[in-house]
Amino acid sequence: MYSENDLLQVSALQHLIFCERQCALIHLEQQWNENFLTVLGRVMHEKKVDTPATESRGDFKVEYGMPLRSLRLGLTGKADVVEFHRESSGSWRPFPVEHKLGKPKIDDCDRVQLCAQAICLEEVLKIEVPQGALFYGKPRRREIVLFDNYLRIKTEDAAKRLAENDVALSFLTSYGRFLAKVEGPVSGN
Repeated sequence: MYSENDLLQVSALQHLIFCERQCALIHLEQQWNENFLTVLGRVMHEKKVDTPATESRGDFKVEYGMPLRSLRLGLTGKADVVEFHRESSGSWRPFPVEHKLGKPKIDDCDRVQLCAQAICLEEVLKIEVPQGALFYGKPRRREIVLFDNYLRIKTEDAAKRLAENDVALSFLTSYGRFLAKVEGPVSGN
């Protein structure tokens, strides 16, 4: 169990899986440079999902900008969207939806981030979250993600690596020459 002060951002898992160098630059070195695509993504999030809000229609509720936390994994963050679907028993089943500006990626970086959100929801709400979705802006469609054992283990392993400060990266030139090695704790911002 982690304390509130030790929690790291759920989004750092996406950065770690996508590119360890990117993760180190953002979370170790506090280096972040906006470009056209990151500005578009930030604006999309600010307009559509970052502002906390609730919608309700019968057997369907939607929470935007829902705070998340897992003391077990040491994570905190905000879900873009969590849909709650009423089940026949009357209980509400959460279904996280992560919005991405671009198109689906080959690796699991976005799926790991979404699975971490599901694990946070499970811990706080005490209910199983078996699946969620990634909404990609390029094809403008959802990709359903099942939170199977493989993805859960990969997500938990990434969270442990992040929390244990096990991010040590070698920066190489395009010719493979060693430039620098960065080691240290990953920040929560």
